[in-house]
Amino acid sequence: MADSFDLSGRVAIVTGASRGIGKSIAAEYARAGAKVALASRKQDALDEAARDIRAEGGEAIGIAAHNGDKAALKNLVAQTVSHFGRLDILVNNAATNPHFGATLEAADSYWQKTIEVNLMGNVWLSQAAVEVMRSNGGGKLINIASIVGLHPGRFQGIYSITKAGIISLTKSLAVELGVDNIQVNAIAPGLVRTKFAQALWGNPELLDPVLARTPAGRIGEPGDICGMALFLASPASGFTTGAVFVIDGGLSAQSI
Repeated sequence: MADSFDLSGRVAIVTGASRGIGKSIAAEYARAGAKVALASRKQDALDEAARDIRAEGGEAIGIAAHNGDKAALKNLVAQTVSHFGRLDILVNNAATNPHFGATLEAADSYWQKTIEVNLMGNVWLSQAAVEVMRSNGGGKLINIASIVGLHPGRFQGIYSITKAGIISLTKSLAVELGVDNIQVNAIAPGLVRTKFAQALWGNPELLDPVLARTPAGRIGEPGDICGMALFLASPASGFTTGAVFVIDGGLSAQSI
């Protein structure tokens, strides 16, 4: 059974990997034997994250790439393949949320930026990755969505819409790429203690109602997402595709 979760010989790209959920997933993959390319906007933060992985005995490189830049994402895949020789796993984790407020009051620029980074960036990177995966005989696409993609979050309308789009993209690609032995799945975390979500968990007026409705009695930590991310990247999930796995401490299981 242990071999089912072994990533030895596999190569993964994880976006948004300089901190939070992405950094934790990249480290977990390295511990399971994968070679990992970490991507985000800032090279210095990536270099530090990659050093941490190498200090534990893993193999990792950092490649700066903005998730809203199609050319940069194509280059990310090309550099990964040039360095490691192949690509087997892609984790689309990078995201942005520049508008916290009423959905219809958001400026067009907020809509455009959020859609470009959260949705189109995943499309562009998946296009480049799938081309390589097909030549390898298969692969794994893992999209980090959110429970707000299933149940829209208060004052998070645009972000929720893009995460709902990611869930739909996941299912569409699963249908289309099954013939290529590429499994496509999504993880929908609840509130996780990351810098990205600090505006939520750092505000007691927003945090306390979430805690009151969460059976686990706490919010998530980045490491809570890693087990599912490892399963979806590993041979153990060979017959799992088109699925959305909610990891929220039971929050969304509550009746409204």
